[in-house]
Amino acid sequence: MSVATDPQPPARTDPSPVPDGGRRRVVAMTVWGVAFVAGWLLIGLPTDPAYAFLWIWAVTIAWNSTRPWRSHLRFARDWLPVVLLLVLYNLSRGFADNGATPHAYELIVADRLMFGWATDGQVPTVWLQQHLYQPEVRWWDVLASWVYFSHFVVALAAAAVLWLRDRGRWAAFMRRWGFLCATGLVTYFLYPAAPPWWAAQNGLLEEVARISTRGWKAFGLHGAGNLLNAGQIASNPVAAMPSLHTAFALFVVLFFLRATRKRWWPLLLAYPLAMTFTLVYSGEHYVIDVLVGWAYVGMTFLAVGLGERWWAARRARRAPAEVVWRIPRPRAGRTPDGPLADQVPAPGDDAVSAGR
Repeated sequence: MSVATDPQPPARTDPSPVPDGGRRRVVAMTVWGVAFVAGWLLIGLPTDPAYAFLWIWAVTIAWNSTRPWRSHLRFARDWLPVVLLLVLYNLSRGFADNGATPHAYELIVADRLMFGWATDGQVPTVWLQQHLYQPEVRWWDVLASWVYFSHFVVALAAAAVLWLRDRGRWAAFMRRWGFLCATGLVTYFLYPAAPPWWAAQNGLLEEVARISTRGWKAFGLHGAGNLLNAGQIASNPVAAMPSLHTAFALFVVLFFLRATRKRWWPLLLAYPLAMTFTLVYSGEHYVIDVLVGWAYVGMTFLAVGLGERWWAARRARRAPAEVVWRIPRPRAGRTPDGPLADQVPAPGDDAVSAGR
């Protein structure tokens, strides 16, 4: 224990401001933006976790170009386990079906029971495509393609901002995100389920088109979603339950909701709703997949929060008992001399403990 003294603010360790730092940031961000658009047109949108990480790492370097390189290398070091886990997660999804026939019929029945009264007995996907899908690309197709793409970058971008601003919250974000991915992956193995477009291809539904990426045609960018299209072709078709697309969207919103002013809440909450519309309309998920995904988000916050509280209590119990130093009371009418004169305990308080 040490008796409280007048603490001095810690010396700043940040690099001193660089002349024309603002101009340097503008130049660096412009170069990044040009490179990103070029990569988008030549290779495709960054939907692969490793590819998306490289762009996010590059933008943090451009934004903080005045920082020393050891700061940027620390970002890569902290994120390497995360990227590896996401890559393994994507690869392992391909083995979830294990050759078994995926579940589909019960999902169709569930959607019809919940919404058939409003959709003439159809599942919402079929009903939406009958009313909205047209041969030519419409504005809502463009919006749906952008919303669908956002799934691959929003959570990573939010985590990158947290890493730059608050490492403690970044760690809390990653614990919850990792738990959500793990529980979803376990479910894919235990309950392989197919989306509406698969059910339509196998005669369980009326015709359903897979249209989550058709919006790029409106810009004449037929190759803009090359990686996304290739990923869809190679992806596991039985990883529909739960919908982690909408689960990620709701998870990111809920994580930041309490720290956001309430007037912005409707805008934030519109994002998971837009993702829900996109997934159902484009034939990627049933509504029941979305609802289960939302339930997994609630389970994630509850389970990880309880785990964190248990761990904190465990560490507190194992911490050594606080050492208390006793300081003799001064005699009446006298005060001690020396630099600790202003730290004499009040009458009746014969101990000063650490942190008081």
